[in-house]
Amino acid sequence: MNLANQAHQSFVESQTRRHFLKSCPTGMGAMWLGTLAAEAGGSESTPIADDEIRLRSPQVPAAIAKAKRVIYLHMAGAPSQLELFDYKPVLQEFDGKDCPAEFLQGKRSGYGRRGAKLLGSQYSFAQHGDSGAWVSDRLPRFSEVVDSVSFIHSMQTDQMTHAPAQLRLHTGNADLGFPSIGAWMTYGLGTENQNLPGYVVLVSGGKVPSAGKSVWSNGFLPADYQGIQCRIKADPVLFLSDPEGTARPLRSEMIDTISQINRQTYEQIGDPATVARIGQFEMAFRMQMAATEATDLSQETAEVQQLYGADPGKKSFANNCLLARRLVERGVRYVQLFDGGWDSHGADPSEAINVGFKNMCNEMDRPIAALLKDLKRSGLLDETLVVWGGEFGRSPLRDPRGNTELGLMGRHHQADAFTVWMAGGGVKGGVRHGATDELGFSVTEDPTPVRDLHATMLRLLGLDQDPLGFPFEGGTHRLTGEKTANVIEPLLA
Repeated sequence: MNLANQAHQSFVESQTRRHFLKSCPTGMGAMWLGTLAAEAGGSESTPIADDEIRLRSPQVPAAIAKAKRVIYLHMAGAPSQLELFDYKPVLQEFDGKDCPAEFLQGKRSGYGRRGAKLLGSQYSFAQHGDSGAWVSDRLPRFSEVVDSVSFIHSMQTDQMTHAPAQLRLHTGNADLGFPSIGAWMTYGLGTENQNLPGYVVLVSGGKVPSAGKSVWSNGFLPADYQGIQCRIKADPVLFLSDPEGTARPLRSEMIDTISQINRQTYEQIGDPATVARIGQFEMAFRMQMAATEATDLSQETAEVQQLYGADPGKKSFANNCLLARRLVERGVRYVQLFDGGWDSHGADPSEAINVGFKNMCNEMDRPIAALLKDLKRSGLLDETLVVWGGEFGRSPLRDPRGNTELGLMGRHHQADAFTVWMAGGGVKGGVRHGATDELGFSVTEDPTPVRDLHATMLRLLGLDQDPLGFPFEGGTHRLTGEKTANVIEPLLA
């Protein structure tokens, strides 16, 4: 007797008269509905086709796709654009002075706390590349590749706190329960590699984002499109290895048996979650080989490891950047990197603009420059969209929480104006889109809400934002929401 028959026999033997009486009404109803379906020309059960179980193969985009895949670099906590990319010499002149009243007029709470002074940039700026982009001295290696990048200096969000702002940025909605960008992308485009997840998440900086795993959730989309968190050391995915003493042929037989039982369940009940469950078991079995190989950074040459500053087996942003490149070259559709520790209120050295922020920049600069160089020399940058940014930016005001005795500098949250940059995958390098006022409080040119960023990403991937919807709770939901979203045309090559 095989495992499937044993399992079925155990199930039958476990049933009692109470089970029968409890399920009898629904069972009779199912039989009646099945009879009606047969009379109408339907069938009593619907077997699952193999292509229903696996993630969809690449779909034909509605428009010409410039990018095939995405690497999104999210600096969780919101790095200061005023210390990196948005050069404000006038703000430097007002350092330590009271803010002119007109700049605070109409601002939300948090901007004008009593006693807050203006804070000039803590670092020097210079222009780089043929584009003449302003970049601070915190990012010397990034400055070398700045002509590959297009800056959006006029990003805006409607959320002032970390978790809702992260949800807004990654799901298009500040509430829980909505699909993330990566879920929408893999839902719209399918996958290029059935042995690896279409959507992979990498986390560094010691903790997950404030919004938790909801920022890589599948929401109300099928469970197949959930982001899969991957690790550098041990099992790339938790519980991926076989238990000790379990041979691979036996594990294969176990998966086949579980799949057979799940198929029978689906044919009886028709719950789509059952199909997803079958796919996850089979994906996990295939991943045992593919994921272990993909995450083995020691396969890279010493030159490449040095380029990134990678150290195989260590948890680091550098390792995650190198792993991101390995994943996209193996057909992973969407790779999401979260790097924590960028909250800069100045309450302690780790979150001070002039201490911890400096260390974070040192850890970020080399790997990001290496990622862009590496993708470019391999030809992958032309079809890989790279996006960088935080959930919002930082205010020109000094945060009073900064420890003045220790000389620690910090900044308030800034939702009305911050910087995001994009590169590769159909993006025109060297563009500076939008602008802010002379102190960096408000957008003065081309305000860009989060939904416009989403619409632009969709366009680059060949997806139309309107058809890419999903029916849920009586409506059709989209990544870009209900308001009009505009593609940022100047950024497109």
